[in-house]
Amino acid sequence: MVSRSQLKYIQSLGQKKYRDEEGVFVAEGPKLVKELIESHVELTQVYALNEWIEDNKDLLRSVNVTAINETELERTSQLKTPNKVIAIVKKFEVNEPGIKERISLVLDAIRDPGNLGTIIRIADWFGVSQIICSTDCADMYNSKVVQATMGSIARVNVFYTDLPVWLEQRSGVRIYAAMLEGKDVTKMSTIKEGLIIIGNESMGINKEVLQYSNEKISIPRKGSAESLNAAVATGIILSHLV
Repeated sequence: MVSRSQLKYIQSLGQKKYRDEEGVFVAEGPKLVKELIESHVELTQVYALNEWIEDNKDLLRSVNVTAINETELERTSQLKTPNKVIAIVKKFEVNEPGIKERISLVLDAIRDPGNLGTIIRIADWFGVSQIICSTDCADMYNSKVVQATMGSIARVNVFYTDLPVWLEQRSGVRIYAAMLEGKDVTKMSTIKEGLIIIGNESMGINKEVLQYSNEKISIPRKGSAESLNAAVATGIILSHLV
């Protein structure tokens, strides 16, 4: 049985204020929690249904586990359909991004949590190990972001900063800006170093950020859609440039 105070604590972590105060975040679902455990991140506590605990004894040898019933799981879950296990995970140490001899993503005002989580997962797929976000991007520890990463959040360094100030100090590195009009990315050679800026789907890249780009790049449009989803665009661009 989980105490009332424990339930309230888990529920409180749905808010950024309390995640920041406690230095932890919530991850839910068997696949995500299993991936985080196998990535050797620090889990402070796991709450799970007895059946899941029994099926994963070997996985849970070094993890603090508390049994939770389905009613309690429903009360604490931030998902529409609760799924067997909730983990409280310590936030990751964030390192100042190094930009030499690597490709990094720069995200400007990606406010949709699902988009940000998917971009983190896409970056992980293509071996891009760091993302630099504007301060108005979605919080990486938002439950929808965490869920969409499917564990990639443990392998990609996500750094929040004042983008214009940060980019101004990055002279000497090639900076590509994804735009509706620019150099056809499908005809470009792969790159080994550089920053690729992805902007908000409806507003594009902020002009204070755009001014630091060296080259505008674009995905050729064949149909009539006005724009591409930011995560979809990121995947297409990386598939050609990485």
